[in-house]
Amino acid sequence: SLLPPLLALLCFGAPRRAEAAAAAEEQPWCPYKVGAEGAAGGRLCFRTPARGFQCAARACRAHRSPGGALVANVLRNGSVLLQWGPPRPAAGLRGFTLNCSWDGTYTRFPCDSVELGAACRDYLLPEAHGSVRYRLCLQPRYAPPRPAPPAQCVEFRVEPAAMRDIVVAMTAVGGSICVMLVFICLLVAYITENLMSPALAGAAAAP
Repeated sequence: SLLPPLLALLCFGAPRRAEAAAAAEEQPWCPYKVGAEGAAGGRLCFRTPARGFQCAARACRAHRSPGGALVANVLRNGSVLLQWGPPRPAAGLRGFTLNCSWDGTYTRFPCDSVELGAACRDYLLPEAHGSVRYRLCLQPRYAPPRPAPPAQCVEFRVEPAAMRDIVVAMTAVGGSICVMLVFICLLVAYITENLMSPALAGAAAAP
């Protein structure tokens, strides 16, 4: 009879399907489209979300929006990782729109705008220009007739790569100089305490 093998297959296959579904829900793909200079459209792409990322103090600087819902993690390599939590209400959420702009000498220029899926909770800007003040606004999109909530905006400035190298070099040189000065002070104190004191005592006892 084929009934026992079928029952065994169903019993052992169900947990595996449940584990696969749980894994898919735990780490979904993030679909997005990039439009150049604020234009809509673009090619559909997918990226893996950076879950569990934490901004380390030495290699990253975090900038938060006034409401705290949007965080821009500016990394030392010039890239920026944006993170946000699930918006409320979650019912009817269709996705997000990310608008980017930066300050020029006399006016503000638009940069790439991104349309993200409802499962997205972060987005990576691979390379940002140094010494430029960026403004990024995240706008949730809902199915009608629900109105869209106010956008969350964050502003930040990326430190230029040359300046980062200069700061690192100056820190290293300053640390070396401090260590040398401490060593010289300890050496002078040792000579004064152990060599000069017996010589002065002998000179005083001679008369």
